[in-house]
Amino acid sequence: MGYLRSFIPWLVFAGVATLGWQWGALAALVISAVLLFADRAAGLSLESRLLEYGTIVFFAALAILAFAQPHSGLRFYGGTLSMGWLALIAWLSIAVRRPFTMAIARRVAPPEVWRTPLFRRINVVLTAAWALSFTVGAAAQAVVTHYDLSLLVSIPIQIAGFVLPARFTAWYPERARARFLRDQAGAQPGLQEA
Repeated sequence: MGYLRSFIPWLVFAGVATLGWQWGALAALVISAVLLFADRAAGLSLESRLLEYGTIVFFAALAILAFAQPHSGLRFYGGTLSMGWLALIAWLSIAVRRPFTMAIARRVAPPEVWRTPLFRRINVVLTAAWALSFTVGAAAQAVVTHYDLSLLVSIPIQIAGFVLPARFTAWYPERARARFLRDQAGAQPGLQEA
């Protein structure tokens, strides 16, 4: 559920943009700011929140553009732009050694594991999965828009761009922890009996 919360602004944009892309961008911007403010009010650290800050920057810029040029040809590329921006955020968060999934994982993981190499490694892999999915989704959306394919093609691409990495996120951490414990037990035979 923590991952879904982080993507609420993007879902709001997709839904409200059917009324006009400028309204979708504005609604997503407001939701983004409210969620970040709620995190701060709840005492959550706002450092390492590249996804949240990147979301606000994207929707602020998009809202300005959409209200200034409501008939711009870019309005047809909302899905492409969204997925491309999310891919950029994800890859950038890995590059600066602050995978965006870490901020989300800290909502559920106990503080004593936050600085462990395993926690970091799991989050690098998870963020890379999201980044790859967003990258492929952006490219696919660009093709869909360029060739003016129907929403029946576009919507499954958008859904897959979120569902596939979400399923991987649900599956991978426990598998990585189990492999880590198995490797530790193999390296130290006394741990096998413990």
